[in-house]
Amino acid sequence: MSKRYLLGFDVGSSSVKASLVNIETGVVEADAHYPEKEAPITAVKAGWAEQEPQMWWDNAKKSLKDIMQRTGATGKDIKAIGISYQMHGLVCVDKNLNVLRPSIIWCDSRAVPYGEKAFKDLGSEKCLSHLLNSPGNFTLSKLAWVKENEPETFKKIYKAMLPGDYIAMKLSGKVNTTISGLSEGIAWDFKEKRPAKFLLDYFGFDESLIPDIVPTFSVQSTVSADAAAELGLEPGTPISYRAGDQPNNALSLNVFNPGEIASTAGTSGVVYGVLGSVNYDPKSRVNTFAHVNYTTDVDRLGVLLCINGTGILNAWVHRNVASDLSYPEMNDLAATVPVGSEGVTIIPFGNGAERVLENREVDCSIHGLNFNKHNRAHIVRAAQEGIVFSFCYGMEIMEKMGMDIHNIHAGKANMFLSPLFCDTLANVSGATIELYDTDGAAGAAKGAGIGCGIYKDHDEAFATLKKLSVIKPNDDVRSSYLDAYANWKELLNEILHL
Repeated sequence: MSKRYLLGFDVGSSSVKASLVNIETGVVEADAHYPEKEAPITAVKAGWAEQEPQMWWDNAKKSLKDIMQRTGATGKDIKAIGISYQMHGLVCVDKNLNVLRPSIIWCDSRAVPYGEKAFKDLGSEKCLSHLLNSPGNFTLSKLAWVKENEPETFKKIYKAMLPGDYIAMKLSGKVNTTISGLSEGIAWDFKEKRPAKFLLDYFGFDESLIPDIVPTFSVQSTVSADAAAELGLEPGTPISYRAGDQPNNALSLNVFNPGEIASTAGTSGVVYGVLGSVNYDPKSRVNTFAHVNYTTDVDRLGVLLCINGTGILNAWVHRNVASDLSYPEMNDLAATVPVGSEGVTIIPFGNGAERVLENREVDCSIHGLNFNKHNRAHIVRAAQEGIVFSFCYGMEIMEKMGMDIHNIHAGKANMFLSPLFCDTLANVSGATIELYDTDGAAGAAKGAGIGCGIYKDHDEAFATLKKLSVIKPNDDVRSSYLDAYANWKELLNEILHL
């Protein structure tokens, strides 16, 4: 008897990953990503970042071929497809669905002046109350850049879409998008509950440029005969889920309800929390998008906090202070120092402008170092504490927006491999931390299972999600952590002149 699978694609800027999830067991039976080294990003000018969408498609095909060969799966065994993708990118196609120019991806900054001008001209109250964000450097602002700088290309555009919409189009021959996707492009009006006509009109975009809207969990389209022949899939296979990488990461960790948090801490760090009512930060220090389970009837918002200077600081300390140690040995060394690092404090913002600081660039700095008392163990611990404190600083903004943070879900990877990091985060935030074994492609596959009705709801889909450990606040030591955080915050406020 053949097995039944769900297929998930995760389209990142460094690679495309594919996972096959066994429907009955919920286990990932195979995964693969291509290219094996990081995919190229083209930067014709400083601040630009482009990729060819065809490269994503080619790498999706390679990843799929790899996992099908290793499992012996056939197209008939795959019952639904889900897609996760790098957020905020722009893909433009003509009426024949041919790509007109390379994709302007998430980290390209050329559109900043267009978003800032729109925010100023339309007014902060109008933008924030309707869009929950500034137009910023998001997808519609990128399209405004194309309109002004490449008018001949702009005239040919039939649809403007996100990277995940492009992969779905290649699979099905149909162009559509989701409310969640439109919101991450700052093209969804949360007051009017429709595409943001006032912003489209401001930029001079016809609403027909927006693809048809389909529910996040639904049979959005099906695999075409042409794509089936190209990929070895079965024609008619449902494409039944799609989401940007951060909302999808939250889904992968079974984060759906208000007060739940999904977090990652790699080179940069992300805290993504679910809010049950429409709200925004008046200073735009965090971004608010429609979560995967948002509908026009039920408000479920994903509040996204991004800290640039997280894992990159820990890696810098490893290279320059503790290069003779492994990361686990470095964690053990840090644990030999008391909470608060005996007065050593590190401000971790050394990786460019930080949105949580209203786009200020304050750099990383070390304070309180005494040459007669402190050693590298203090620096290692202070770095990890500083990273956690930056998370908690941003989480306070989320709490002011109405989020009651009580549970943090994370994959057991990167900074979450450090017991000290986890203990500090639990004790400062007061939240219970749960660590899981999952990733974006597996989450997208399970999302597809929900979307096509194989699973009745997210609780059934993620019933087999493997919880690796739970870290709870410790009342016996929590006051020491809170004192250290208060000292860190006082120092940061001095630096910011607050």
